[in-house]
Amino acid sequence: MENENINKDIEKVESDNRESLRITEKAIELLRTVFDPEIPVNVYDLGLIYKIDYEAEKKTLHVDMTLTAPNCPAADFIFEDVRQKLVSIDGLDAVDLRLVFEPVWSQDMMSDEAKLELGFL
Repeated sequence: MENENINKDIEKVESDNRESLRITEKAIELLRTVFDPEIPVNVYDLGLIYKIDYEAEKKTLHVDMTLTAPNCPAADFIFEDVRQKLVSIDGLDAVDLRLVFEPVWSQDMMSDEAKLELGFL
């Protein structure tokens, strides 16, 4: 009986891990389709996404993001585009999208692909 409970617990953890990986990979895929209208690089490769965590028990995706500058004129547009893309992921009950400014974004947070695209490499 105890072994059955342990096996069920292991199966649940493995299932949650697979679901977490699927949700996270889909989130990254969709975030790579969101662009700042002034910069030809997506928000993920720009380094604007600080955290992506999936909480399996609540089926909630937690994402922390920032902007290249606090007074970014496209802030509302970018934030709403990110939100719409994330809520479209199958299997989620909620998306907790937070705009944060700590740590302050810098060009060092960009992927090599973004740096190349923008002429920094």
